[in-house]
Amino acid sequence: MERLQKVIAHAGVASRRKAEQLIVDGRVKVNGKIVKELGVKVTPSDKVEVDGIPVEGEEPVYFLLYKPRGVLSSVADDKGRKVVTDYFEHVKQRIYPVGRLDYDTSGLLLLTNDGEFANLLMHPRNEIEKVYVAKVKGIPSRETLNHLQRGVRLEDGKTAPARVKVLSSDKQKQTAIIELTIHEGRNRQVRRMFEAVGHQVQKLKRERYGFLQLNGLSAGDARELTAHEVKQFRALAKKSTGK
Repeated sequence: MERLQKVIAHAGVASRRKAEQLIVDGRVKVNGKIVKELGVKVTPSDKVEVDGIPVEGEEPVYFLLYKPRGVLSSVADDKGRKVVTDYFEHVKQRIYPVGRLDYDTSGLLLLTNDGEFANLLMHPRNEIEKVYVAKVKGIPSRETLNHLQRGVRLEDGKTAPARVKVLSSDKQKQTAIIELTIHEGRNRQVRRMFEAVGHQVQKLKRERYGFLQLNGLSAGDARELTAHEVKQFRALAKKSTGK
């Protein structure tokens, strides 16, 4: 289920804020009844009308973006900074990122207009793996790596167990390249995990999301997911929940 104003906005009728005003003004009907409450949620089977005209749901679309550094994982920015949807000006649907990558983090990011699909991927219980490659200051010891694997105590709780692999290290520059696999999606989680064990992240990239990788893409490139890939993600989430 999705909020009524979000459904109206996604259909291209009006912006989210304008859709809220339409509801308050009594110009929206759900299944033939006028709705004036903003908290109402509807399903795809509900009949939504604005000024007597049926609202047609958008065709769902799914994209993979190789997000460059210095781009916000947002649909707009009041400071005029570049956002991920700037790479999809040709797409008529109102898409938004599935989760986020930090401003200074590059890598694989999914975007869609399918709220149910986005929630499925982001829900912690579905444990969809995300693989990051970080360049960190200092060379982590075996004990530190084990600490990361077991889980790190952060201000918002202990992280789930992770997989850690040292890809390379430079003793002269005192830096290391570490691959970290997690399935949670907390704010700035990877950076905070390394900081908690005494290693500042100098550069960070998400290499994989579930089974998807950045094969053949350069920073700023994007492609649409295939129907099979979308089905794979749904199957992956169901498998993790046992449903």
